[in-house]
Amino acid sequence: MCRPGVWTRSVDPECRQVGVKGKVMGMWNEVVSMFLNTLTPKFYVALTGTSSLISGLILIFEWWYFRKYGTSFIEQVSVSHLRPLLGGVDNSSPTNSNSSNGDADSNRQSVSECKVWRNPLNLFRGAEYNRYTWVTGREPLTYYDMNLSAQDHQTFFTCDSDHLRPADAIMQKAWRERNPQARISAAHESLELEDCATASILLAEEEATTIVEAEKLFKQALKTGEGCYRRSQQLQHHGAQYEAQHRRDTNVLVYIKRRLAMCSRKLGRTREAVKMLRDLMKEFPLLSMFNIHENLLESLLELQNYADVQAVLAKYDDISLPKSATICYTAALLKARAVSDKFSPEAASRRGLSTAEMNAVEAIHRAVEFNPHVPKYLLEMKSLILPPEHILKRGDSEAIAYAFFHLQHWKRVEGALNLLHCTWEGTFRMIPYPLEKGHLFYPYPICTETADRELLPMFHEVSVYPKKELPFFILFTAGLCSFTAMLALLTHQFPELMGVFAKAFLSTLFAPLNFIMEKVESILPSSLWHQLTRI
Repeated sequence: MCRPGVWTRSVDPECRQVGVKGKVMGMWNEVVSMFLNTLTPKFYVALTGTSSLISGLILIFEWWYFRKYGTSFIEQVSVSHLRPLLGGVDNSSPTNSNSSNGDADSNRQSVSECKVWRNPLNLFRGAEYNRYTWVTGREPLTYYDMNLSAQDHQTFFTCDSDHLRPADAIMQKAWRERNPQARISAAHESLELEDCATASILLAEEEATTIVEAEKLFKQALKTGEGCYRRSQQLQHHGAQYEAQHRRDTNVLVYIKRRLAMCSRKLGRTREAVKMLRDLMKEFPLLSMFNIHENLLESLLELQNYADVQAVLAKYDDISLPKSATICYTAALLKARAVSDKFSPEAASRRGLSTAEMNAVEAIHRAVEFNPHVPKYLLEMKSLILPPEHILKRGDSEAIAYAFFHLQHWKRVEGALNLLHCTWEGTFRMIPYPLEKGHLFYPYPICTETADRELLPMFHEVSVYPKKELPFFILFTAGLCSFTAMLALLTHQFPELMGVFAKAFLSTLFAPLNFIMEKVESILPSSLWHQLTRI
């Protein structure tokens, strides 16, 4: 037994252990107290101020990245790089093959809905898009959108036999040019050799500064295109080369006639445009990929010929055909027209909805489920921009393209926008989980936001559905920045008080470490502590 105050020649091992432990604890407490005493208020101000600055910079970067790409940078890095290092499960592993096969149909539908389509009502580059750039100094088209148009032109307006004719060979290179002036110069060069329909098309689209000039060039292209079409039609069965040439000439002729109809519509000759579109659909009934019926629907609505609009919808609003915002919202407009002039939300809540009102509300819910972005543009809750040359069905780009041309038709029907305003948000109660399960359509595709950000210009705020909550790391860095900034301000204003608070906080922070040290002392042998004191 080690008794204090009693000196013995031989030191008891228990006394040696107590002495060593006391010496180590004394050293530890001395180090801690020395560290706390050397921390001045200036240190606390510098520490909290630096922390606030760093967290603020992280917050700004996270917010910018979220607004541009729709996701958190820290979260993306964690999932993409850190998760595999920590042994995360790969989604493409064989263990998930059964569930992947089970969702094959929905995945195929999602892929088809994420396909980018040519805008049936796309504007003229020279007469409309370029004029917007001259006035505002902003580019309405993205590089991705124009690149898709270049690919479309090469697909529809070229074929393998173009090298046999010098004018077509020049145009084949012109469609691949990125510089607009180089394309226009190539078109003029092609026309100097001979009459070329595709060269006139390019000049009408990109060089003409008014619709009247564009129409004149398209009429010139029509004369040449009809002659080429008749010649290739007679030779189309003589071989694959002639068949490809006839297919190209068909595409060129359809494109010219459609754009001429659009010129007539823009110049106020709407009845003439309707006749041209009807004749075009009768002459080429199999070319449904051009969606000419959407041009016809818009022109008929301008004439307020609702009976003919209903007849077109009866043909194309079929369950076996792909839907569009034009189809769904035009059907909703016709049903809303029957009841909207007398509709009152107060009266409807008292007596209930009539059969006609119920049909109109269901049609609106159907349209909103297909494309939930459209109502904000029709109700002018979001500002419109020029529509892109390509759209993504069910996406923000399609909503802009529809509202840009059809807002006037909704305003013309008395009470239609009021009915839409009262009922459109009720759609979301029927589809609480739109990415997982839809009501009348397939689940809403998750790819629309990414594609729309590529199609729409940077100055436009892309509409996102379903609305994303702010990522955790943005909220965390915002809280951290605010907290550290407040600590820096308080430390600067009340240095002594905050110094006492900081020392108390650090003492409390080190308390668990002291407790662990005491536990370690009681477990480790005294010889180890003796060696540590010597070191």
